[in-house]
Amino acid sequence: MNDVTKSKSSLSGGLVMLNELMHKLPPSEKKLADFIINHPHEVIYLTVAQLGEASGTSSAAVIRLCKSLGLKGFQELKLRISGDLHKDQDDEFSDIQPREDQESIVQKVTNNSIQAIKETTELVNYESLGKAVEAMQNAERIHFFGVGASGIIAKDAQQKFIRMNKATSAFTDIHNAGMYIANAKRNDVVFGISFSGETHETAKIMELARQKGATTISLTRYGSSPVTEQAEINLFISASREIPAPFRSGATSSRLAQLHMIDILFTSVVTDQYEEASVYLEEIKTTMEFLKKK
Repeated sequence: MNDVTKSKSSLSGGLVMLNELMHKLPPSEKKLADFIINHPHEVIYLTVAQLGEASGTSSAAVIRLCKSLGLKGFQELKLRISGDLHKDQDDEFSDIQPREDQESIVQKVTNNSIQAIKETTELVNYESLGKAVEAMQNAERIHFFGVGASGIIAKDAQQKFIRMNKATSAFTDIHNAGMYIANAKRNDVVFGISFSGETHETAKIMELARQKGATTISLTRYGSSPVTEQAEINLFISASREIPAPFRSGATSSRLAQLHMIDILFTSVVTDQYEEASVYLEEIKTTMEFLKKK
């Protein structure tokens, strides 16, 4: 997994990362992560050795945990946790209960969506984002692929990037996608979208694309997965504390976080090619006006 770094502005997102990866960590790292989540104020003042002792693990476990998180070291983790502690403590995900009143539902669904976007922003790796922007700018063809709800995101991404006057496709069926990607070239981009990162079809499409020499980019929840392992460039969103069925406001939050990352990527591509993009967008505007005329 790529290093997760932010710009020179204040860091945060340490507690988000720990919560995102908790279910995948080995026992010693999971025990350590649980200690950090429950004692964040104390942890930022401890050394590696002191944290290992306080958590009942070891210094080596601390180092391994930082590596699992994709961080440069314990100092970065402490900086991120410190940033988390300075955030508004009212900003947290809320479960929706049976027979909850509509005013409360509106507030909770709205807050959960905002939190998913905020936490996704905290997980942005600017180096990876820059590589993705460059790959999209230089691509001859761009293929988006997603299954189920992620297929909706793929269609949205196609609708945006087609404005860049590039051959852009979006698939939700593995066989149709396979026929296109069978002829993928080295200067093509194949963009796999999967919230869990575990979707078999998406991982296979990404694997095929790599075999063909295309540049592969993934958009998944934070952490290593079959899809991220097949991607050269990984972009992440927050898992947004998915709420069990039937109260799945978290699922909507996740889709909004995916759309948010696509918007960030598209805006970055357009901004870096502003003059060229302006010409394409003006042509599109003229065409739309023509189509509206009776």
